[in-house]
Amino acid sequence: MSAFDVIVIGGGHAGVEAAHASVRRGARTALVTFRKQDLGVMSCNPAIGGLGKGHLVREIDAFDGLMGRAADFAGIQFRLLNRSRGPAVQGPRAQADRRRYARFVQNDMASLPLLEIIEGEVVDLSVDGSRVSGVILADGQRISARAVILTSGTFLRGVIHIGDERRPAGRVGAKASVRLAQRIAEIAPATGRLKTGTPARLDGRTIDWSAVELQPGDADPVMFSFLNRHPEARQIACGITHTTPRTHEIIGANLARSAMYAGHIQGVGPRYCPSVEDKVARFADKPSHQIFLEPEGLDDDTVYPNGISTSLPCDVQEEFICTIPGLEAVKIIQHGYAIEYDYVDPRSLTANLECRELEGLFLAGQINGTTGYEEAAAQGLVAGLNAAAQAQDRESVAFSRTESYIGVMIDDLTTRGVTEPYRMFTSRAEYRLSLRIDNADQRLTQRAIELGCVSDSRRAAFTRKMDQLDRGRALLGETSVASRDLNVEGVNVRPDGTQRRLLDVLGFEGVDYGVVSRLLGDTAVEAGVFTQLQRDSLYRVYQERQSREAAALRRDEGVAIPEGFRFFGVPGLSAELSGKLEVARPRTLAQARKIEGMTPAALVLLAARLRKSA
Repeated sequence: MSAFDVIVIGGGHAGVEAAHASVRRGARTALVTFRKQDLGVMSCNPAIGGLGKGHLVREIDAFDGLMGRAADFAGIQFRLLNRSRGPAVQGPRAQADRRRYARFVQNDMASLPLLEIIEGEVVDLSVDGSRVSGVILADGQRISARAVILTSGTFLRGVIHIGDERRPAGRVGAKASVRLAQRIAEIAPATGRLKTGTPARLDGRTIDWSAVELQPGDADPVMFSFLNRHPEARQIACGITHTTPRTHEIIGANLARSAMYAGHIQGVGPRYCPSVEDKVARFADKPSHQIFLEPEGLDDDTVYPNGISTSLPCDVQEEFICTIPGLEAVKIIQHGYAIEYDYVDPRSLTANLECRELEGLFLAGQINGTTGYEEAAAQGLVAGLNAAAQAQDRESVAFSRTESYIGVMIDDLTTRGVTEPYRMFTSRAEYRLSLRIDNADQRLTQRAIELGCVSDSRRAAFTRKMDQLDRGRALLGETSVASRDLNVEGVNVRPDGTQRRLLDVLGFEGVDYGVVSRLLGDTAVEAGVFTQLQRDSLYRVYQERQSREAAALRRDEGVAIPEGFRFFGVPGLSAELSGKLEVARPRTLAQARKIEGMTPAALVLLAARLRKSA
C-alpha cells in the first residue's frame, strides 16, 4: 500500500491548485486523475479572470499559486475590465490558448519533487473510525494518507444533456464518477444537483470574420501574476456578433425540445451565465444578444462562441447558429450541452473546507456549489494548505472576509450555503475598497512567507517591492511643497502658501507621476511605486468610511424589520433583491443577510431606510 501525507482526487483547476499548495507546505502528495494529459484542461470557456474572479486569481498568486502564472503564459488577449472605473472594481481577464495553459500546468506539476501523479479512478474512501485514512481505486489498489481532498468538478454522477439525449459523463470524452458519488452521498449530511452548460464549438475557418466586429486586447496588458510584466504569447483579437430575431424565432419554436425546458434537468443552473434558451424566454423584449467569438488557441482553429450555451438538440443548434451574422456557413466541431452533477451543501464544511462528518476529508471546487475556474482554484488553495497542515500537525490557514476575496467566498459558502452555482462578484465584499487587485500581494504574501509556502524567487520579488514602497512612502512623507507650487503644476489646491507633504496630496485632482517627478527632482520614485502609493492614498479616506459603515452594519443586524415593511420602496435596492425580501419577509437585518444574493451594500441601504422610518 502506498502512503502519502495528502491525496488529491481530481486534476481540474481545484485539484492542481490543491496539490500545488500541499506540496508547497512540504507534504508528500498524490494527485489521482483519470489521465495525466487532462491536468489543466479548460473544460468550458478558454478564459481566466473577470470582475471578482480576477481578484481571486491575484490572491492565489499572492500565495505563490499556479493559476496566475499559467494564465500569463497562455494569454493571447488581455483586457482590464472596468478600466474607466476605480481600481477597487477593476478585473483582469485573459483569453487563453487552451494547449499552452494545459502545457504550463502539466510541466509545472511535473517539476514538483513531493508530488506523484497517479492515473486511475477513485471509487471509495478508506475510513478509520470518524477519520478518512486513504482512498480505494477501481483496480482495488489502496492508497493511504492522513488527509484527502476531493475536487470532483462536474464528475460526481455527471450527466450530459443534449435535447432528449442523456449520457453519463464528467464532460465530453470523460466518464462520470458514480461509485464515489454514492459514497459521498452516504457521508455528506446534504447533497443536491446543480447544472451548467457550454456552447457549440465552431470551426474558425468557416466564420466570415469580415461580417463581425473585431475586439482587440489592451495596448498595455495587465498581468495576473505579480512576477510577470508582459505577455509571452502572440496577442490576437476576438470577434463580436449577435443573435437575430430569426435566431430567437427558431429557439422559441423549439423550447420544448431543450433538455432544460423539457424537464429532463432537475439541477439549478448559474443565473449569471444563462443558456441561450433562457435568454430568449426570459428577455423576450430584446431583439438580440451579444456573442463573443473567442479563438481557443494560436494554432487551433476552434472558436468558442461565448453567449450561446445550450442544451437544444443538435439539429436545432445547427439551424439557429446559421442565423447569426458571420456564422451563416459555419461548421460545428462539437455541439453544446448541459451537464448535471452532484454537489455537497457547503454549510457542512468548516472554514478550512474540511467535512464536519469525516475528519481529514476536504472538499474544493464545484462539489461545494461554485461555478468557474477561479472559484475552484481558490478553494483548492485553501483545501491544499489546510490538508497539508493537518497531515503534518502544522498551523492551519484561515482566510478572513476582511482581508481577501477568498475569505469572502469561503464565508459565504460555509455560512449561507447555495441555492444556485456560486459566482464571485466585487459586490459580495464589504471591504472591496481595500481588497483590490493591485494590493493582493501586500495583503497576503507576507503571511504566505511566514507559512513557508512561497518560492525563493517570490520572496525576493516581494521583499524588493515592499522595500521600494517603504522608501517611496518615506521620501514622499519627508518632502513638503508649498500649495502655490502645487497649483502651478495644475493640482486642484488653493494657492495659500500652506506647506503640504507630497504623500498627503497623491489623491488630489491633477497629481500624476510627472508632477511628482518634477517636484522631487533627481530623487523621483519609480512609476510603479508611485502608482501603488497613489492608489493607497486615493482610497484611504474611503476605506476609513467603509470601516465605519461595516461597524454600524454589525450593530444594525439586530434591528427589527416592521411587519408590512415595503422592500420595493427602498431606494437603490434592486428589483431582484426587493422581490426576494418580499417573499422571505425577514424579521431582522440578521435574517435578511442570509437571503441568497444579498450583498453588504444592499444591507447598508436597508439599514439606512429602517433608521429613517423608525
